Amino acid sequence: MPTEDFKETVKQQADIVRIIGDYIKLKKAGASNYSGLCPFHGEKTPSFSVHATRQFYHCFGCGVSGDVFSFVQKVENITFPEAVRLVAQKLGIPLPKATYSSPAEAHEAKLRAQLIDVQERAAVFFQECLKRPEGARAREYLLDRGLDQQTIATFRIGYAPDSGFLLRDRLAGEFSEEVLRASGLFSWKQEDGLRASGSGLPSGNPERDEDSPEPESRSPKPASAIYSKFRNRVMFPIANDAGRIIAFTGRTLATDEKSGPKYLNSPETGIYSKGRVLFNLDHAKEAIRKLDYAILVEGQMDCISVYAAGFHNVIASSGTAFTELQAKLLSRFSKNAVVNFDPDTAGAKATERTLGLLVEEEFQIKVLTLEQGFDPDLYIRRKGKDAYGEALRGSQKYFDYLIDRARSHFPVRSAEGKKQAVNHLLPHIQRVPSRIVRDELAQEIAQKLGIDSAVLRQELRHVAAERSAATVKAPALAQATDAERILVRALASARQMQPGVHLPARDGARDVIKEEEFDPARQARYVLQNEALHNGLATESLVEALLHAGAEIADVMDVPCSDSERRMLASILLKDDEEELTAERLEGAVRALRRIHLRRRQEQLQRELKKPGVSDDKERMRELLREVERVSRALRDPSLGEDGLRMPLENQKTA
Repeated sequence: MPTEDFKETVKQQADIVRIIGDYIKLKKAGASNYSGLCPFHGEKTPSFSVHATRQFYHCFGCGVSGDVFSFVQKVENITFPEAVRLVAQKLGIPLPKATYSSPAEAHEAKLRAQLIDVQERAAVFFQECLKRPEGARAREYLLDRGLDQQTIATFRIGYAPDSGFLLRDRLAGEFSEEVLRASGLFSWKQEDGLRASGSGLPSGNPERDEDSPEPESRSPKPASAIYSKFRNRVMFPIANDAGRIIAFTGRTLATDEKSGPKYLNSPETGIYSKGRVLFNLDHAKEAIRKLDYAILVEGQMDCISVYAAGFHNVIASSGTAFTELQAKLLSRFSKNAVVNFDPDTAGAKATERTLGLLVEEEFQIKVLTLEQGFDPDLYIRRKGKDAYGEALRGSQKYFDYLIDRARSHFPVRSAEGKKQAVNHLLPHIQRVPSRIVRDELAQEIAQKLGIDSAVLRQELRHVAAERSAATVKAPALAQATDAERILVRALASARQMQPGVHLPARDGARDVIKEEEFDPARQARYVLQNEALHNGLATESLVEALLHAGAEIADVMDVPCSDSERRMLASILLKDDEEELTAERLEGAVRALRRIHLRRRQEQLQRELKKPGVSDDKERMRELLREVERVSRALRDPSLGEDGLRMPLENQKTA
């Protein structure tokens, strides 16, 4: 685990807005506050806030909060030490030798590193095999697909030989059996004859796509029972956006029925989750940023062909359904996309699903539809890169594409056909977050379908009402007064919180006498511990949590408190119109809380005086009246005089 000094060094140099901005789109929402869509739960209205000055984030929708390390840890699904090291790498800070807090943590980190290493070694092995005599059929296949040596080298394409043991024997001397089993590169047999490599299918069908959960394994078998999952296949490495190989797709060269699926993918492992990865993003991300749009295709060969043709901003979903996590990953680089899926029926449906998801993530989308029977790879090989570029420039806007599909599916000349077309389009309109955009779409659709736009507007009003009801809003702060917020901000400004420290009056005053020594956290702690002005207020429990937070609490958002208190704390700290904390503002807040305290005491005394029997107890009556007079006099005096009541901070003198 990184040392405390190293973590602090990285944290001080890390700009949380820039780091988080690499993952999600943030918009300025105040002097120091930025907002965006939370990457940890689905939402249409931004409830995720980042504070640039205080360097923390909080989501009012799902309640997650923390610092730059916890964000990276959660979004990347890695351990805390790995998050610290990743942030350091992003900042170009040299990494110290890793240490870990427990053997389990060290084992997990070591296993992840070895899993990445074993994928790299396998890629090298496959590349070598492609160049050997046994790779001749694979080289012929790649040549037929129009791939030159430069493209093959760029994508590190290789060949898995038709042997179950060559790769195993190559890696067995470098990696343990545990690592080989966890890598996704191997299958193995159990005692009952079933494979334990991901599918649990009978060993007689050894090349099925293994996306099913791995069955519970029995006692470990010796290494000889392990054999290669990928055999006689052209191998396409899958890398993460940092360029590290984490998985493979293998395209079979066999034609017999026992060869298994045409494309076989690595199962999900400790470093690979197919719904979180976009093929070729490591090569494409800079071009996507520069051109401010991405070309999204379905297959890896489509992606490779488009890239080789000079369109370097192309990525692929690797044949899986496009996911929300992939959309969020892509949004780190651009919010504009051209979707170029196959135009057949299955491809069209996949296009609509992908479009709907991208619309929900507020992408600006166009659709590239090629001629019937052509996927991007075949189109480029048959018609050339210039023709593809021309088709790309002619891409349709998102709703133009859907309207054309609706017109082709339904006879819009009839009333029933128009109704069906509208019902077909409404679910897509519902996904559009902006009311203004929905209004514009209603006009456009009404015009193209030849219907009265009032029909659509009526439906859209229902949609707007549904969206409004589902909107997550930050909690209102009406219950907390301005004075309470200032005291909470002051307490939260402490670098380290030391519970139970009772400051003498002279120390509390000394911080105020000299402005350059003013410490808002110290002064607020002194006042609240000595006068308990927060008792009975909306922020009482939150203030207590801040007062009693231990020195081990490095981040104020980690203070032990309830979810509602944490939301209140985040709301106070993220308030965008806050002024600088000065001695005068803190003193004003303390005076305001003292007045609240006095008014509550005054009301309490009035209730005491009205209780039955009090008027008969002359001594008790005189005591209550004297206290009423003292409280009333103090409330009339802005300085909160010295008659049994604590003076304003500026009147406290050092003894």
